Amino acid sequence: MKFSTKAIHTSGNDPQTGAVAFPIYQTSTFSQDVPGQPREFQGRRLSYGRSANPTRTALENSVAALEGARIGIAFSTGLAAINAILMTLKTGDHVLAAQDLYGGAYRQFMKIISNFGVEFSFVDTTDLNNIREGLRSNTKLLWLESPSNPLLNITDIAAAAEIAHEQAVTVVVDNTFATPWLQLPLQLGADLIIHSATKYINGHSDVVSGLVVTNDEELGAKIQFVQNAIGAVPGPQDCFLVLRGLKTLELRMQRHCDNARAVAEYLADHELVKKVYFPGLPSHPGHDIARKQMNDFGGMVSFVLKGEQKNFDAFFAGLKIFTIAESLGGVKSLIAHPPSMTHASMDEAARHKAGIDDGLIRISCGLENSEDLIADLEDALAKASQA
Repeated sequence: MKFSTKAIHTSGNDPQTGAVAFPIYQTSTFSQDVPGQPREFQGRRLSYGRSANPTRTALENSVAALEGARIGIAFSTGLAAINAILMTLKTGDHVLAAQDLYGGAYRQFMKIISNFGVEFSFVDTTDLNNIREGLRSNTKLLWLESPSNPLLNITDIAAAAEIAHEQAVTVVVDNTFATPWLQLPLQLGADLIIHSATKYINGHSDVVSGLVVTNDEELGAKIQFVQNAIGAVPGPQDCFLVLRGLKTLELRMQRHCDNARAVAEYLADHELVKKVYFPGLPSHPGHDIARKQMNDFGGMVSFVLKGEQKNFDAFFAGLKIFTIAESLGGVKSLIAHPPSMTHASMDEAARHKAGIDDGLIRISCGLENSEDLIADLEDALAKASQA
């Protein structure tokens, strides 16, 4: 079954009513005919809303199917999904992570989980030697983002996984930027996939949600236990909206990718732009690897603006279509300044070590006409050059 067909049909119709749009089961608990023997739905026992809900289960199973996995686990946010994986660790364990990763993940690593004796170190994972040298005897997780947030760096997932597995290290891939339409990390050797379903999977900027996907029964059981024990689960309304968004993922991603390519090519030729980060450009150092492990290059573009603060301020003030906001992956094009927004929780030294320039700007290309997006950037850059 092809991706678009699977995305539409995996959740199925409601088995109770035949409703073709899977319904919202707005309930906190479920009746049992015999005490301790709850009903089951698609492999999940229906006893209490924190433990399972049919709408949530339909979402979990749908995302798992699109990733080519057996197990999907939904959370209230992407950071809750990250936390659930980290909760499988213990004091003295070590995590080796990509140095240019989502600022919220870095904040959780360094300002919360490290307080419990879990060690973290960060390297440029695009250089496989850094992974080999960074792994320790107590390393339990190799944490990857590809493409990374916000620099769009590309890590060779298959090669990195092979290195990690030689030392029995679990490989985690944040697949938020790529989505299962562009990239299937489990097929490349990853053990766990994370999604901020807030982004492309939902696609409409009206939900916060997270997902973990795996084929590993033992890991899946551990994370499902954390999901139930901690209770950071999404409500059925949120699950319904994410499930609805999932059905149009392929169509949306095609437009996101086309728009990002057009924007990146425009910016690459502009005299006021110092550098463009987009794996679809042949000049990108990860271009060939991205072509090998992805179906397309994604909807995100980052760039560094030349000039002083006044140019920077004039650029943002001159935008009319792009919305200045955090998050990404929605139908509206968003633009952000990572050092003061998405990655403000990273201290300046860590940002600079990761290569996040103070003048870095990150674009999430939406579904508007690409000519309108480029015209908006052109107007804003003209105002910046005149500042």
